[in-house]
Amino acid sequence: MHDEAIIKRLATKDEKTFQELVQSFRKHVYHTCLGFVQDEDDAEDVTQEVFIEVFRSVEKFRGDSKLSTWIYRIALNKSLNYLRKHKKTRSFISIDQLFHLPHSNNETFESNEPSTEDKELEKKELSKVLEKAIHSLPSNQQIAFTLSKYDELPYQEIADVMKISLSAVESLIHRAKLNLQKKLINYRKDKY
Repeated sequence: MHDEAIIKRLATKDEKTFQELVQSFRKHVYHTCLGFVQDEDDAEDVTQEVFIEVFRSVEKFRGDSKLSTWIYRIALNKSLNYLRKHKKTRSFISIDQLFHLPHSNNETFESNEPSTEDKELEKKELSKVLEKAIHSLPSNQQIAFTLSKYDELPYQEIADVMKISLSAVESLIHRAKLNLQKKLINYRKDKY
């Protein structure tokens, strides 16, 4: 079903269409929210708020973007509002998530070296440094970087969600990577 048909059916408060919409987008919305609020229960709550907002305000959808982009924008706004309301600092992705490293001993990861406590401590420390570095980025860089690395959204969709140009997204993510690289290099220099 195309966005236009879904919107028309949702505007009539068709519950079956709404359930299908939730089923289609729930996982993605949840992961977007989790990327910002960093707590599974809070992400679940924000996800519910997102779909309540979609249901309540579907007639306000102008069709300027894809339905999925509109839903992501609501998820982003609800997540940021939640953080402001609860005055939580944004704790972003861990080093494991960023570089797709296994984060538990249950996952298979072949290595010639056994995992040591020192390496685990260093990995946790580096993860904290990365979180702090991401948190120190300007807001737009944080958002673009998180949507790209955590939610794995394509740049064009990030542009649509943030209501900025594609080149602006590319620039934000590039600057975020450079800033993070500088901070992590400084961390390494201080460490050794």
